[in-house]
Amino acid sequence: MIDSSIRQKIDSWLAGNYDEATKNEITGMLDRGEDEALSDAFYKDLEFGTGGLRGIMGAGSNRMNRYTLGMATQGLCNYLKQNFPDEQVKVAIAHDCRNNSDNFARIAAEIFSANDIKVYLFNELRPTPELSFSIRHLGCQSGVVVTASHNPKEYNGYKVYWNDGAQVTSPHDKNIIAEVNKITSIDEVKFEAKPENIQMIGKEVDEAYMERVLGLSVSKDAIKRQHDLKIVYSSIHGTGITLVPEVLKRFGFTNVHVVQEQAEPNGNFPTVIYPNPEEKEAMTLALNKAKEIDADLVMATDPDSDRVGIAVKNLKGEFVLLNGNQTGALLINYLLQAWQNAGKLTGKEFVVKTIVTTDLIKDIADSYNVTMYETLTGFKYIAEVIREKEGKEVYIGGGEESYGYMIGDFVRDKDGISACALIAEMAAVAKDKGQSLFEMMVEMYQKYGFYKEELVSFTKKGQRGAEEIQQMMADMRSNPPQSIAGSNVVEINDYKTSTRKLVLTTEEQKLKLESSNVLQYLTEDGSKISARPSGTEPKIKFYISVNEPLHSTSDYDKVEQQLNQKIEQILKDLKLKE
Repeated sequence: MIDSSIRQKIDSWLAGNYDEATKNEITGMLDRGEDEALSDAFYKDLEFGTGGLRGIMGAGSNRMNRYTLGMATQGLCNYLKQNFPDEQVKVAIAHDCRNNSDNFARIAAEIFSANDIKVYLFNELRPTPELSFSIRHLGCQSGVVVTASHNPKEYNGYKVYWNDGAQVTSPHDKNIIAEVNKITSIDEVKFEAKPENIQMIGKEVDEAYMERVLGLSVSKDAIKRQHDLKIVYSSIHGTGITLVPEVLKRFGFTNVHVVQEQAEPNGNFPTVIYPNPEEKEAMTLALNKAKEIDADLVMATDPDSDRVGIAVKNLKGEFVLLNGNQTGALLINYLLQAWQNAGKLTGKEFVVKTIVTTDLIKDIADSYNVTMYETLTGFKYIAEVIREKEGKEVYIGGGEESYGYMIGDFVRDKDGISACALIAEMAAVAKDKGQSLFEMMVEMYQKYGFYKEELVSFTKKGQRGAEEIQQMMADMRSNPPQSIAGSNVVEINDYKTSTRKLVLTTEEQKLKLESSNVLQYLTEDGSKISARPSGTEPKIKFYISVNEPLHSTSDYDKVEQQLNQKIEQILKDLKLKE
């Protein structure tokens, strides 16, 4: 049975100025008695959050379609014109490989153009980092990329960027949301395009972007010696195919094997369940290829190419996936070493990581006397630090555990393209020293400590799921554990209330970051557990980090087993596992 208020909303769509295909989709669902699906499609409006829109595609106010996208775009147009009243407002638009992405990008371009905003529209699919780059390169005030990153194929979305090439942050995010919420009817949306305001862009921006990526290289001689490093790359049906192979070639790598079954862009992602390099299943074809040719390195990017997952051979010669914390720490370690060797460290450099990313990065930065700043989850916050420090300090690199890395500051979002290039370069440097990338990682652990992280996610769909997630967070706040895995909890960081509680002294301190629904427990033995509901998916995530000293390579398996046991006990104690 459909709730009366939801039924009223459905009727308003059937009677409103919506196209016939949309109305037919709704009436078809009514005829088939799909009450639950209809309720989910209409029980709320698809939220324009702090980063933009993301949702399941289809008819309905809680779905991603031309109307929800149209109202969001109109609100953004209104806000841009208020903010830049005396100048020609310009925006750049890109889209990924998803079903309807090209269509949604065109609709957005038409609405911007109808509002007398100059549009630079990429002529074909492009990686998200290139969109971020193009905003500053073309002197735009804003930009939009149509993508749902690595969400399942049913999803699409819309990310909004500001004039520095970063996703919008405060106060613009809240102000744009307020403007979007003022649009109460699709009749307020200017859908009629002014073609003269739309300029197609393509190869010329690719060239400018790739030139900057090439400028990141710090070990050209090692690449010359190891140019035939065996690399397997998969774009997982996404946008990476447009740039990664070419960038690797320009870096000097001559032995790159593309996974052909996944090279063709395809929004149905036919060879994977989830198009996410964090998932082992999504890497299967690439790993098979790597075994076949005895590769040195495996890399795969997600559909919009802002994330990269890698696999390397372990000490036994078996291919293993590295997680985002391991790859991020390796990159920072490599970059700081290279900068030091080149005499470029002056004491003004900094790196950035998020609060749920491994503290190994801080240990590495401290050893090089490089400042490490910590931010909330999301690259928009990393970009915000870069913006604040511009002209005073020098950004080297940064990242977050969810496979996102940003090297250099010409892109202001996570960048899987430049990350692939630098990871390949790092593997070449390791091989030049007679090491594998895995051995380079073990060497890092011996110096700074063996850190092991695990992410546990619970998916809770729909209205009921959102309530369950809220309840889980409330329970953890009201009943914090005294000890976890036999180690006393010594610190509780609640980013929602911006308070740090030192348990032993009951002293409370103020956290400097803005409010966010994240809760952290820190224990006496250096373990850290963070709980965080996802901002873009119906999930609650638990980030677990443990560490132990590693005295020699021969101890690797033994210490890893200890860390695994500790993680298991943490999961058990927090009732995160059956």
